[in-house]
Amino acid sequence: MKQTIPYNFIGGRIAKTGLAVFITAFICHMLDWPAMFAVITAIVTIEPTVADSIRKAYVRFPAAAIGAGFAVLFTFIFGDSPYSYAAVSLATIIVCHKLKLHDGMLVATLTGVAMISTVQDHYLSSFFIRLGTTTTGIVVSTAVNFFVMPPNYSTSIIKNIHALYRRSGDILHKRGLEIFNSQGSDGTVRSDFQRLIKDIDKTETLCHYQKAEYRYHRFSREDMRDFHYEYKKLTILRQITYHVGNLIFLPTGLPKLEEDKKKAAAAVLEEIKNSLYDPVFLITESHHKKISEVTQWFIEQKQLNPAGGLKPLTHHHVQPETAILYEVLSIHDLIEELNQIQTMEIKHRKLLKAPLEAGAQKGGEQA
Repeated sequence: MKQTIPYNFIGGRIAKTGLAVFITAFICHMLDWPAMFAVITAIVTIEPTVADSIRKAYVRFPAAAIGAGFAVLFTFIFGDSPYSYAAVSLATIIVCHKLKLHDGMLVATLTGVAMISTVQDHYLSSFFIRLGTTTTGIVVSTAVNFFVMPPNYSTSIIKNIHALYRRSGDILHKRGLEIFNSQGSDGTVRSDFQRLIKDIDKTETLCHYQKAEYRYHRFSREDMRDFHYEYKKLTILRQITYHVGNLIFLPTGLPKLEEDKKKAAAAVLEEIKNSLYDPVFLITESHHKKISEVTQWFIEQKQLNPAGGLKPLTHHHVQPETAILYEVLSIHDLIEELNQIQTMEIKHRKLLKAPLEAGAQKGGEQA
């Protein structure tokens, strides 16, 4: 992907929030408006992506108008009293909920309540000043989010996906050894797997953020191709975790294996782990040989009558050993797909690079 300054989500957002607050407060000071309402709006309008800022701005403005309207109304009726605060809060939340202005509900309620103490006899002017400060906060924060340090999650996505594949390899290897050696789980594998799933979800969220940013900032076809390539890897990783999860949540009472089968299983698990560690998902000749042995083992298991099963005295069509081998072979099939995708990607980049190098060489000869 295009090399840019890495975007630190937390640090970048804090810096942009501080800048948006300063500009908003400065504008309100110049216009002699109360800066508190504008600053609150500016703080909550800084979103992870420009698309979110713009989308939620359309919600927050009418929601803020509702909160300001109720603040003026109930201050006129009850004055600056506890009844006003309670009535403004309840009315704003109910109306925003009915109108499905959920993204603007919090800021509308907070600023509506904060406005009560500032409303005196000039009810109409207070209402329009409130709308003006809200508009200032929304416009300034959206502009800052668009022009200052535009979010770029590509570097984080690439690093996260590579690290997630390594972690999935570790979890699969550890759980596989537990199964084939008939050992009980110590509980760490399940907790590691749950954390892996959560981190995959977080990385997918970053992918959605990056895709949304492409609507508002310039990008090349190569950037988009790289993004789709990484997202495809993430999709396949999720498929791999489905099979790993099936192995993790197998019931107790797994069959004991012969010593030669234990060694074969440990060897193939090591090969799969190495492939998941490799950036190009390399599959060695040794890997292919061991997978062939496991495939033959799987075929032999399918031909056996399903005696026993997952539970005592219960008939099952698939024996535990057959199910375990199926999950292992399914993971290998996905690694093969990853390797093919990586090979095609390398060829594509070479084809794109060749004309550029030829053009540069030709230009040098002419010079």
